[in-house]
Amino acid sequence: MYTLLIFPPAVKDVNVLLERERSEGISSPSRDDDSTLLNPGTHSSILEDNTKSESGLPEVITVLSLISVICLSVCLQGRSKSCGLCFSDGKCRIDYILVYRKSSSQSEKREIFERNIRAEGLQMEKEASVTNSDVIFLKLHAPWDVLCRYAELMNIRMPFRMEKRINKFRGWLPRKPMKFDNDTLPDLEENESFTAPFSRSRIHHFIIHNKDTFFNNATRSRIVHHILQRVKYEEGKNKMGLNRLLSNNSYEAAFPLHEGRYHSKNSIRTHGAENHRHLLYECWAWWGVWYKYQPLDLIRRYFGEKIGLYFAWLGWYTGMLFPAALVGLFVFLYGLFTLEHCQVSKEICQATDIIMCPICDQYCPYLRLSDSCIYAKVTHLFDNGATVFFAVFMAVWATVFLEFWKRRRAVLAYDWDLIDWEEEEEEIRPQFEAKYSKKERMNPISGKPEPYQAFTDKYSRLVVSTSGIFFMILVVIAAVFGIVIYRVITVSTFAAFGWALIRNNSQVATTGTAVCINFCVIMLLNLYEKVALLLTNLEQPRTESEWENSFTLKMFLFQFVNLNSSTFYIAFFLGRFTGRPGAYLRLINRWKLEECHPSGCLIDLCMQMGIIMVLKQTWNNFMELGYPLIQNWWTRRRLRREHGQKAKAGFPQWERDYNLQPMNAYGLFDEYLEMILQFGFTTIFVAAFPLAPLLALLNNIIEIRLDAYKFVTQWRRPLPSQAKDIGIWYGILEGIGILSVITNAFVIAVTSDFIPRLVYAYKYGPCAGQGRAGEGCMMGYVNASLSVFQVNDFEKRSQYRDYREPPDSAEPYSYTLQFWHVLAARLAFIIVFEHMVFAIKTLIAYLIPDLPKDLRDRMRREKYLIQEMMYEAELERLQKERNEKKKKKDRAHHKEWP
Repeated sequence: MYTLLIFPPAVKDVNVLLERERSEGISSPSRDDDSTLLNPGTHSSILEDNTKSESGLPEVITVLSLISVICLSVCLQGRSKSCGLCFSDGKCRIDYILVYRKSSSQSEKREIFERNIRAEGLQMEKEASVTNSDVIFLKLHAPWDVLCRYAELMNIRMPFRMEKRINKFRGWLPRKPMKFDNDTLPDLEENESFTAPFSRSRIHHFIIHNKDTFFNNATRSRIVHHILQRVKYEEGKNKMGLNRLLSNNSYEAAFPLHEGRYHSKNSIRTHGAENHRHLLYECWAWWGVWYKYQPLDLIRRYFGEKIGLYFAWLGWYTGMLFPAALVGLFVFLYGLFTLEHCQVSKEICQATDIIMCPICDQYCPYLRLSDSCIYAKVTHLFDNGATVFFAVFMAVWATVFLEFWKRRRAVLAYDWDLIDWEEEEEEIRPQFEAKYSKKERMNPISGKPEPYQAFTDKYSRLVVSTSGIFFMILVVIAAVFGIVIYRVITVSTFAAFGWALIRNNSQVATTGTAVCINFCVIMLLNLYEKVALLLTNLEQPRTESEWENSFTLKMFLFQFVNLNSSTFYIAFFLGRFTGRPGAYLRLINRWKLEECHPSGCLIDLCMQMGIIMVLKQTWNNFMELGYPLIQNWWTRRRLRREHGQKAKAGFPQWERDYNLQPMNAYGLFDEYLEMILQFGFTTIFVAAFPLAPLLALLNNIIEIRLDAYKFVTQWRRPLPSQAKDIGIWYGILEGIGILSVITNAFVIAVTSDFIPRLVYAYKYGPCAGQGRAGEGCMMGYVNASLSVFQVNDFEKRSQYRDYREPPDSAEPYSYTLQFWHVLAARLAFIIVFEHMVFAIKTLIAYLIPDLPKDLRDRMRREKYLIQEMMYEAELERLQKERNEKKKKKDRAHHKEWP
């Protein structure tokens, strides 16, 4: 009842009377009227409306109402002391907040829902918003008995009475100055003790110093949310759960409270942290600690294990990018320092007498090969002798990263008591339960009846969903085809441009504008989110993790194809099927397909990756932090204009949190997706862009603090939830690692000039047959890679990049023997490269165990100690029974004595 929350426990007669009211069936207020709100002028009606029907207790009820008014006035005067974290009594902590509008038309559903909430034992209190009287805050508090009951049902692990003598895993811990001092960030583990699933029958075995703090705030909020997800809002129907009420606008918002303000006038070093939120801001979200390691235990305690694992993974990924970025920078610098000694770029820059065929039909002039001198030098920066080594290194790096993350995750799972947490413990989604509640079958694990989805229903839904996925992927391919048409048409337009700078660099201008347009198309095609949501809900997944995995897989496929399809086109299709001069393949028999630059297609791939990677990460960072900042700034501006400059400082915590931005509806999905797509850029085409790991590292150093600042200051506190690992994202990372080996092999063999140069050096160059391939062996390579084309209306012969016979040969323009040698070498390289790298990856995965040795020893030690404790407890029980029997026997013997 509401009335429970406004009486101090010292008034014993009032408490007795309330118990009497419950036993006699007096109903509590349930309608959304003003009489239930905690406003100074209406508190007396809270009990009056509830007791008019009771004629037997008029005088006592009058006294009760007077006491309630006095208590409420005292509580309202002292509200500033509780900082808006407690009910008006200053004792019952607010575990959850629901927000609705009085003008909403769903009052009947809310009435039933709130009545059922009270039936579950939760206490509630309503209060109108300070800034908008139409907005009502429903504050929820879970009493001790409710917390205990649901902690047992949810198998929440709590500290057990047994000392945990272990050494923390310190192999990963940083050294100073990247490590926080103990004075700044004290050890959060107050009792190093083992944990066990909570049980009311064994409550005396758990370490309970204070009932108010035994369940921390995150656990209390998780329990209340669990209850709200299973409370019905329509009698006699299987319609239940807070999520549905949020979707039909019965409630406007639902969130747990932040633990006060995140900033303070006093220094944390001199006065300490005011709360965990303040501590997180000073030690994690503040930009001044960008070089510090993250306080993962504090993040986990405040935001829950799921968010804690995300930041642990992000920190581990960022740390592992350091060696990759250094090696990639070394490859780039190697190309820069050897640029003056590159024989190929020298020959291209000196080839002033070699005329190349025009790149388009009408407006493009004949080119001299020396005009591509700059592009040849830039290409050497990325395509040099160290490229193959870097591709192998990155494939091995991806495997090492994933294998060591499994070890790191295992340590965190043990320290955070997640080893025994399994997905099977998850409850069925309320939507699934409501849909299939009419048909049940026995769960083979729990032995309890549960809703059952028929095989035909399940797979028919999967077929429809899969068809939708393929259709949307075809839409992306169609968009890429549109970009191809743009490139084909625009290259002629830029060639006839009036500005000489663009006219002379028409191909680069075409590539640059095409990449920017492609980025805009990528942003516009983000409507996939709604399609993925529709298809996922159509499948009706059984649990929340199954729903998340299904939605994640769809969105990743959509975004991956959307982001990388044009990159695959440039890497493997651009300039491969254009034909030859005199026999070009044309689009709609009109436009000649786009060809690569005389220096090769690698420069186009580098531009594509560089522009997309930088623009995508910049846009994501703006949307993640800039958008909430602007929204919150606008809200503060409106509040200052309506209520004065210092009005917001006096708002209760729930009002301040309500004015923050809600976390996105899909939890950590956007954060993971951004990083996984970046991981794909970092590994899949890294042979063409060695600076990708460096750009990713710089972005992630900023990303960690951006995400931390956003979680602590700009977002409402997300619901703390548990997770054992990063879920389906790990499988996606493994898939990207396998794909990266294949794509890098093809980039080196097909897109790069590495294989043609190698074949020339060993077979056709000055060093042929000598078993060596230095820069001196590349003399004449450029001329050997060109073919001759006879132009009747021009006094000279023009050339183009290919391996074809001259026009005066027996078979004009047919492929030469060198072409077939190069093709065979490319195929052989792909096979050898893939098998070698996959063998190395498999060997590394086999040699690195998933569990560190010291962690395995700790787990065995824990198992041994638990067995010893159970054995001692059993001996203690038997000894106690023996003593009791002995006492009974002595008493019986004493009675028999005369």
